[in-house]
Amino acid sequence: MDDFVLSRKQGRVALLTLNRPEILNAWHRPMRDMLVARLEEAEREPTVGAIVMTGAGDRAFGAGQDLNETKTFDPERAEEWMREWERLYDRLRSLSKPLVMALNGLAAGSAFQVALLGDMRIGHSGVTMGQPEINSGIASVTGPWIMREMLGLARTIDLTLTGRMMTADECHAIGLINRLVPEGEVRSAAIELAAELAAKPPVAMRLNKARFREVTETGFRECIAAGIRNQREAYGTGEPGRMMEAFLAQRAARNR
Repeated sequence: MDDFVLSRKQGRVALLTLNRPEILNAWHRPMRDMLVARLEEAEREPTVGAIVMTGAGDRAFGAGQDLNETKTFDPERAEEWMREWERLYDRLRSLSKPLVMALNGLAAGSAFQVALLGDMRIGHSGVTMGQPEINSGIASVTGPWIMREMLGLARTIDLTLTGRMMTADECHAIGLINRLVPEGEVRSAAIELAAELAAKPPVAMRLNKARFREVTETGFRECIAAGIRNQREAYGTGEPGRMMEAFLAQRAARNR
């Protein structure tokens, strides 16, 4: 089986790398499932005190959903897809150990959301982040939930409806990127920060993280329910499939 999420340990830090660099680490079900398994391994391992997540290559943390997977969905598969995201987001949200995101490039759509579900984010000046799902015909539900928690409603509406991408400077200014470092230092800076967090008292760390989960739990469950409802309706119309086919065709034409 292909290793879609690489895992290695450096001191007390587990480094997880999303590993589909040929398509900018875009998500499909095997990678989602493997990431859940890798997170569970790190959570169980007593010698791991913190986790760093990054993307393979030097272009992207993640491009979001692999449209070649979702373009063929029907309403039933769309609901199943939302349950897969619920499982992954649940795993991220329930970690007792700190999670640092090492942003090595683009973080778009669901990869943007995953980045925001980390505790802290390290990036460089070339990072771009945003929620461009509307451009490929995907209705956003989990994205607006996490963005509203962190950014407020006005900016969430802007990012969701326009699909625009934010620069690293904008992300840093509004607190989404905690630290900007030179491009070649992102991973080492993230591991250094994770090691610092791993040295904190573990019971206090666990209780703090559990409380953050508690105060956002109601909104998270509501957004999953809304996602199932909205994705079933959207895929029932056929619009997402048509938009994704057109988006993929345009991208292929640009790359010729």
